[in-house]
Amino acid sequence: MKWINHLAIAGATTALVAPALVPVALLGSTAPDWLEWALEKLGGRKVKHRGVTHVVLYWAGVLAFALGLWDFHGILAAFAYGGLTHVLADSLTVSGVPFTPNAERRFHLFGGRLRTGNTGEYGIAWGIVGVCFVLAVLFKPGGGSGWYPFFYDWHGLYQSGVVDAKEWKDNRLKFF
Repeated sequence: MKWINHLAIAGATTALVAPALVPVALLGSTAPDWLEWALEKLGGRKVKHRGVTHVVLYWAGVLAFALGLWDFHGILAAFAYGGLTHVLADSLTVSGVPFTPNAERRFHLFGGRLRTGNTGEYGIAWGIVGVCFVLAVLFKPGGGSGWYPFFYDWHGLYQSGVVDAKEWKDNRLKFF
């Protein structure tokens, strides 16, 4: 998959749960690819694309480790989640990814029918973004009241006295 789609999937799904961790998840969503380059520079030998940095079990293990133990503000978990979304998205493609380090066969989700750069890849990625957008609108915390990082409740803020009438009028039709 293309990086834009990896970024879209990790960013949209992370924004539903922890909007503050979106930048870390975005960094993690590209990590399996740039870690190949880093390992080449550090190790001095060629690293196969979708090889050791794309092992599903590694990313799932780091995520489980981060969630199971103390993790400073969820940063490691968000990074590992981004990496896991990357390898799972790559598993939708024809070439797939290894599930375990010594796997003989590649792991494919839904038969691995996508080709990198085709419209199906963009359809799945942006479909996930659309579903996340709908979920964000439907399940605003407190039934629409309270602070939500993407959709401000200007009427509620005005009613509770947090903002004045001018600020409410200036912002009431801004949805983002």
